[in-house]
Amino acid sequence: MKYTPFAMFVFGTTALAAAQVWAAEPSDTGMTLTPDQLTWEPNPRVPGLGVARIISKGTEAGPYVYRVQFPKGRIVQAHSHPDDRTYTVLEGTWYIGWGEKYDEIKLIALTPGSFYTEPAGVAHFVATPDGEAIVQVTGTGPTRVDYVDAASAAMK
Repeated sequence: MKYTPFAMFVFGTTALAAAQVWAAEPSDTGMTLTPDQLTWEPNPRVPGLGVARIISKGTEAGPYVYRVQFPKGRIVQAHSHPDDRTYTVLEGTWYIGWGEKYDEIKLIALTPGSFYTEPAGVAHFVATPDGEAIVQVTGTGPTRVDYVDAASAAMK
């Protein structure tokens, strides 16, 4: 089987994240975390969203894993991130679209269990018109949100 550089990145990031968790955890069994043990807080990168950090804050160098909670009716305008990312939809229906400007016609509905990759620097937008959605995000930091139009950061 032939592996792409991105597949190797995802595998390497996962292995590094696991190693970091095991190194930080005093137990020989690694990290165990149930949903009720998550600590949700306001998302500093995108106002109005919740974030539960599992591994790292994403602001420092190294792997990160966190969950983001989007309320019903939320639209995040076109933006990109400086790092390759992976997303897994855990709850709700998550809509993703690609391009430099929000376009409802380009949205793809992803239901719980769906997974996708997001290459570094590629503009995209998201929406949750049907209800709340929670996604798990992994990548290698530092990361940030770079809006295509800086004024759109304040838009719903």
